[in-house]
Amino acid sequence: MDTTGLTATFSGLIDLASECVGGKALLASDEFFAPKENLLKPGRGMFIPDKYTDRGKWMDGWETRRKRTAGHDWCIIRLGLSGMIKGVDIDTNHFIGNNPLYASIEACTISADRAAKSLGGANTEWVEVLQKSPLRPGAQNLFSVSDVQTFTHIRLNIFPDGGVARLRIYGDVVPDWSSVKKTTLIDLAAVTNGGRVVAASDMFFGAKENLIMPGRAATMGDGWETKRRRGPGHDWAIIRLGRAGVVKKIEVDTNHFKGNYPDQCSLDACYEPHTMIDSLTAHLTQWKELLPKTKLRAHRRHFFEKELHEVGSVTHVRLNIFPDGGISRLRVWGVLKR
Repeated sequence: MDTTGLTATFSGLIDLASECVGGKALLASDEFFAPKENLLKPGRGMFIPDKYTDRGKWMDGWETRRKRTAGHDWCIIRLGLSGMIKGVDIDTNHFIGNNPLYASIEACTISADRAAKSLGGANTEWVEVLQKSPLRPGAQNLFSVSDVQTFTHIRLNIFPDGGVARLRIYGDVVPDWSSVKKTTLIDLAAVTNGGRVVAASDMFFGAKENLIMPGRAATMGDGWETKRRRGPGHDWAIIRLGRAGVVKKIEVDTNHFKGNYPDQCSLDACYEPHTMIDSLTAHLTQWKELLPKTKLRAHRRHFFEKELHEVGSVTHVRLNIFPDGGISRLRVWGVLKR
């Protein structure tokens, strides 16, 4: 299977199931050799040759026992962020000889107050988003999904048994805006509100997506960091807001960046609801200065409110850092466009 095109297609999409955004493995038919929670952890999993438990070989994934009865194994996962699924990665890294032969994925939408144990019953209406498909051992198995519904939970089915290292559910976040008042101040850039970092000049040391993740960064590696700039210019990242709005407050957090934080930063904004990424990065967009160039300090949360210029409703912001360095989080607090 040539996955090059699919990998590019999934670039920039959010892993809706990641434990980093609140995803949780709720139920599994079996987890004799390795727990279901491993499916949603960062990375692709590790392999330690001589590590064993009292049940057998230690594996960094979800692994069921050898099935001796009819049927197949499954795991139900609550997505951390509800949304439209665009693609999946069923990663069998390090599972060679004990990987499932096939897998399928079903999805459903249920209320938050429904008991987790009820999802395993016959009353849940599951929709098949990935039909039963062959899996390669020790590999990322990438599949595109074309369903346009919004889902809150998924069920991974493996046939008949075996181990999966990681599961990624890539898609677009679909927040529920119905209860948000027009005067409520919210983080328009947050991944939980549908924000997306659509482009960056460089991300040699840290991914651009980290900028809008929940909470403060756990380590320096949990932020956005560029390489040391040796020529003219400066680094930047462009964030598409989850909803158009009027920006009232900005937070730039350099948490953990002590000898490598940017000297200064500024922010620009624009209202371009239908503009393609190429236009945003090719100086074809009319950016307005939101925050003038401002000094930054190491390992600190910086808040800007009075310093902001009035620019009206915006759909995108561009964070400029001078000349380079690392930012752990960016918060763009505002009210929804009237």
